[in-house]
Amino acid sequence: MPNFRPNVAAIIQNKDGEVLVCERKNDRGAWQFPQGGVDAGESDLEALEREIMEEVGIAASDYKVLDSRGGYYYFYPGHIRVKKKWDGQEQRYFLCKLKKKSSGPDLGKDNPEFRDFDWVLPEDFDAGWLPGFKLEVYREVMRDFFGVEL
Repeated sequence: MPNFRPNVAAIIQNKDGEVLVCERKNDRGAWQFPQGGVDAGESDLEALEREIMEEVGIAASDYKVLDSRGGYYYFYPGHIRVKKKWDGQEQRYFLCKLKKKSSGPDLGKDNPEFRDFDWVLPEDFDAGWLPGFKLEVYREVMRDFFGVEL
């Protein structure tokens, strides 16, 4: 039976309905939503708040959670699976709306995950930005939250 790491992911929307996408530091041209593992004893919401702050510098007081959906799974490719105790991730996605007072993302110069960020409309999200092993989850997520087909 596969061993999936509990994970949360944030779809952060601005006032114009655009979503935050971040470019991986170690994989130029690979863009994704902020995400991360749920630590032992931590709720999904606590993990979400921690991950958003760590990865994109947005405090929980600067956004409102509008919706969440879970049950998204992906397997790590073989070269990653060898390094980890998990076979893949089980994800819960949260749709978050930035509050007007928020200054938005701040990746900081020492960000371990991301090199850059951008705002795109959901229908402009490009499936080509994703590594193949994450593609089906993003297809499901974009369809479930926005009715968009990647």
